Amino acid sequence: MSTTTATGHVVDDDATGVPSFEASGGDWSDIAEEAARLGEERIVVNMGPQHPSTHGVLRLMLEIDGETVTEARAGIGYLHTGIEKNMEFRTWTQGVTFCTRMDYVAPLFQEAAYCLAVEKLLGITDDVPERATTIRVLLMELNRITSHLVCLATGGNELGATTIMTAGFTAREEILRIFELVTGLRMNHAFIRPGGVVQDLPPGAVDEVRSALTQVRVYLRQLEDLMLANPILKLRTQDVGVLDLTGCMALAITGPVLRSAGLPYDVRKAAPYCGYETYDFDVPVATDADAWSRIVLRLEECYQSMRIVEQACERLEAQGPGPVMVGDKKIAWPAQLALGTDGMGNSLDHIREIMGTSMEALIHHFKLVTEGFRVPVGQVFQTVEHPRGELGVHLVSDGGTRPYRAHFRDPSFNNLQAVSVMCEGGQIADVVVAVASLDPVLGGVDR
Repeated sequence: MSTTTATGHVVDDDATGVPSFEASGGDWSDIAEEAARLGEERIVVNMGPQHPSTHGVLRLMLEIDGETVTEARAGIGYLHTGIEKNMEFRTWTQGVTFCTRMDYVAPLFQEAAYCLAVEKLLGITDDVPERATTIRVLLMELNRITSHLVCLATGGNELGATTIMTAGFTAREEILRIFELVTGLRMNHAFIRPGGVVQDLPPGAVDEVRSALTQVRVYLRQLEDLMLANPILKLRTQDVGVLDLTGCMALAITGPVLRSAGLPYDVRKAAPYCGYETYDFDVPVATDADAWSRIVLRLEECYQSMRIVEQACERLEAQGPGPVMVGDKKIAWPAQLALGTDGMGNSLDHIREIMGTSMEALIHHFKLVTEGFRVPVGQVFQTVEHPRGELGVHLVSDGGTRPYRAHFRDPSFNNLQAVSVMCEGGQIADVVVAVASLDPVLGGVDR
C-alpha cells in the first residue's frame, strides 16, 4: 500500500499495490490534486461555501464514487466575526449587542442566556422582575417558532418545493411584526439586558400576539398539508440523514436531532430557567432518527411553543403594568425611555429629568452608560434550550466592567460534527437533506 499526505510525499507501507490517501494537514483541494496526479480514480466535490444547501457559508468536501458519498467533511470559518473576543472589550451590557448577532435566526436566545449568566454572577437572579421574566419567555418562544419556520421553509426550498418556502416565510412575517412592535427591530434586538428588558410591552401588544398566533396556525396547517401529506417529500427524507441515539450521545448532539432519536432531553425541563417549570408544555420525541422525523418534530414544537406563549399572555394580563428592570440603580441600565418625536434617541422630557434632577444623577447616568457596572470576580455557566439544541454560555469576570472571557457553546457548531456520519454511504442528493435537517446557522458556528 502507498500513502500520500497533502504535501505529496509518498511512502510505501506494504506491497499490496492498493493506493490510499491519508490527509495529515493542508487543504482538501491539495489532496484532490495529488490524487489526480497519481491517477487515482476518485472525485472530490466541493459543495459551497456559495451553495444553497450549505446555507451560504458552509463548505462541504465530498469524496464520491458515482452518486455515492464515500467521505464527507465540513469546512467552517467563512462567517467568522470574532464576537467572543470583541465582548472582552465592551461593557457587560454592550455584550448583548454582540451575542444577539451570533445565531441571527434566533437572536433572543443568545440575549437571554447571556443575561441570565451575568445575573448569576451579580447574584440578582431572584431580583429580576417577574414581568420581565415573562416577557423573556414570550419572546423566546415566539422566536423558537420563527426559527423552526425558517428551517422548514429553507429545507423545502432546497429540495425544490418553493411553495413550502413561501408559506413558511409568510408565517414568520406575522411574528416578526410582533418583534418590531415590541423591540423596534425584526432581528438582532438587544432587547433583553442584564437585570430585565429594555421596556414593557406597548399598549395592545398582547392582543397583537394572539392575533398573530391565529394566523400562524393557519400557515402551520398549510405547511402540514404541503409537507406531511407529500409522498415525494416523504421519500426524500425518510431513512435519510439517520443519526441514532448512540451517535447523538457520542457527538454531544442536542435539540430536535437528539429528540428525533428518542431522548426527550430539553433544558427547559432538565434545568429550568425563567420559570419554565411553571408552564404547561410537552417535549415531542420520535424514534426514527431521520430527516423526516425532524420535520414532524419541529412542526409539533411550534404548537408547543404557542401553548407557552398563550400562557405567558395570560400572565402578562394578570400582572398588569410593572417594573421590567431590577431596582438597583447601580446595575439597572436606563429602561422605559420614551422616544423623541423623530423616533430616535430619548425624549426631551427624559433628558430634562436626568439633567434637571441633580448633578449626581447626571454623573451616575453618564458613568453607568459609558463605563458600565462592575461584576464580582467569578465564573458561571448558563444553558438554555435553543431551537437547535442546548446553548451554553461561559462567562468569567475579574471584577471589572467588562467580561474577562465570554464563550458560547453553540448547538449548530456541535451538531455539524454529525455531517460525515449522516452523509457517508448515502447519495449526493441526500447531503442536502441531511444538512437541512441539522438546521445549522453559521453565525453561531463561527461567532
